[in-house]
Formats: sequence, structure tokens, C-alpha cells
Amino acid sequence: MPRTKRRFVWTYVWGAAALSTLVFLIAKQTWVGSASLNDPRAAARSVAPRGELWSDEKSTITLFRQASPSVVNITAIGVQRDLFTLNLYQIPQGTGSGFIWDKSGNVITNFHVIQEADAAQVTLGDQSTWKARVVGMAPDKDLAVLRIDAPADRLRPIPVGTSKDLQVGQYVFAIGNPFGLDQTLTTGVISALGREIESVTRRPIQGVIQTDAAINPGNSGGPLLDSAGRLIGVNAAIYSPSGTSAGIGFAIPVDTVNRIVPELIRYGKVTRPGIGVQIAEEQLAERLGVTGVLVVDVVPGSAAAKAGIQPTRRESSGRVRLGDVIVAIDGIKVESPNDLFLLLERYKVGDVVNVSLLRDGKIVQTKVALTAVQ
Repeated sequence: MPRTKRRFVWTYVWGAAALSTLVFLIAKQTWVGSASLNDPRAAARSVAPRGELWSDEKSTITLFRQASPSVVNITAIGVQRDLFTLNLYQIPQGTGSGFIWDKSGNVITNFHVIQEADAAQVTLGDQSTWKARVVGMAPDKDLAVLRIDAPADRLRPIPVGTSKDLQVGQYVFAIGNPFGLDQTLTTGVISALGREIESVTRRPIQGVIQTDAAINPGNSGGPLLDSAGRLIGVNAAIYSPSGTSAGIGFAIPVDTVNRIVPELIRYGKVTRPGIGVQIAEEQLAERLGVTGVLVVDVVPGSAAAKAGIQPTRRESSGRVRLGDVIVAIDGIKVESPNDLFLLLERYKVGDVVNVSLLRDGKIVQTKVALTAVQ
């Protein structure tokens, strides 16, 4: 291209760019600084009157005011050592919710809220903060009891209801601290009953309440209330691909809580009724073609040993001889370890049950007195 023509092209390009910039500046000045759009008479608008709040709004407000002082914020704390000074530092690891159980300072929350913590702090509704100690934990039920040394007059125990008469469709209310936003109220209905979720120990929690009340990270351990403001569940989990509320939340039923918590306060742990055997994993039993619960070992001196239940053992020839297979308890079929765990939860320590065993291809019946197991 001749030099004169190239100079003309560049002159044209730079001229077009300068013109575009000028047009932009003029347009911006017209949009932002046009004095003709200002009105010195502008003033705040008057407030439109409204009538009385609806009755259900008043009920919700009253419920929140009465229940919220019972709800607490729990901060899980980790302890780390500085590599240079060797000093110990407390680092907040996360937050959850909980509620006051009694005037003794016992606070209920989820086990998974404090699972990885070295310490915890509880913040009451009046914003006072207290160091918490662990009283007891039930990982299989995702429940834990903490205790704070707050004066009794600062503690508002939550009213306790029952979960045995709940109905799908009834209103529920969740109070907690989602994303660290304390004293947050969400509302919804019971979407389903009798759900089953998995605890952190991989054991099932049955009878779980499903709700569409928004439950988000930080709500865990908080109360699920009925329209009377009574505790009917402990918010525990959500089903969501994104990790935030998707309209499917789960709460541990209060009847389970009311059974477990007194044991945790008395003993620090839950003693389950058992028969004193070690059982094979479900996958192993399936590979062996076993339907039922295969007994791998029998605890010496246990109820199972006294009842003559046979363990799996290796013979002198090197051949493995499978032990007894538990196929029923009191006539109720057992097909997996979960079936066995859930059946035994119906009983208490000292109860005598009839155990049906598959031994050498034949059904054998034996009676076993249930003992306390960890």
C-alpha cells in the first residue's frame, strides 16, 4: 500500500475513535448531569395506612417472640499451635444452632455441628456468650448435649411436644442461624413423615420429619416447632445439589430426642440393647450369597454366647465355616444389618427376644436376653 494511502487510513481510524469518545462523553454528561431532570420540590412520600395484621401473622409473631429466647447460636472452635511461638490459638470452624433444654444449662444440638471441634461457644438470645462443655453425644442419632454455666434466669427451656401425632400438611416453623444470621425464622409445612436419613456413623435414623421450611447451613441443631410453639424436631439435614435450601429439609423427631437426651445427661452416652455378636458387612454377606445377618464373632460371656450362637471360624483343614445367620427377631424378618439395628431399637436392655438362626441349612430358634452394648 502506498505511504500516502496508509497515512490516510490511520488518520481516518484515529478520527473515528476520537469522534466516538466525544459522543460517549456527551451522552454520559447528558444522562448523569442533566439539570433539567432535577426537582427542588421533591419530598418523602406519605406512608399509606394499613389495617390490622392478619391473624396468622399475629400468631407467627407471637410464636417467634416466645420461642426465640430458647434458641442459641453455637460456634465450633478448633485449636491450632503457632509453629514459631508455639502458642495455642482458637480458630472458629463453623456455626450451628441449638436450643435450651432445661434450667441446668443443657443445650441440644446436632452431633455433626461439634464433631470436629476442640471447643465450643454458645451465644444466647440476649447476645451473651458462654463456654460450653460436652455432656454427651449420640452420633448414631446425630444428637449432642452441651452445658453452659449461665444463670438460670437467663435460660428459657423450649416447650417440648410430641411427634407421634404429626400430620402431613400442618404448619411448622424453624428458628436458627443460617449462614451465621442469628435468630432467623422460616416457615413451611410438614411435607412427609417416616423418612429415613443416614447418620454420620452410616446408621439409619428413622421416623424423620420432612419439611419445606427453608433449612440452610447453620440451621443444623435448631428447633422445628409446631403452631403451638412446641418442639417437634431437631433440624438436621437438607437435600440439595447446591448445598442450600431446595425445599427438602429433615428433622429428627422429638420423641427420639426426648428418649436419647435424658440418657446423654445421665450417662454421657446411649446404651443400646444388643445380643453380643460381631456381624459381617452387608457387602460381604452379599458376596457370600447370605440373606440375613452373618455372625462373624461372638463376644465371650455375652448373651449370644450363653444362647449358643455360633461364630464364623476356620477349621483345621483351612476351610472357613460360616457362622449362624440371623434371619428373624420375634418372627420379624431380618435381611440386613440395618434391619437388625432398627429392630433392636424397639427393645430395652433386659428384654428377652426369640432369635431365628439359619444354621447348616436349617432354622434354629433360641432365646436371648438383650444386654447393654456401646
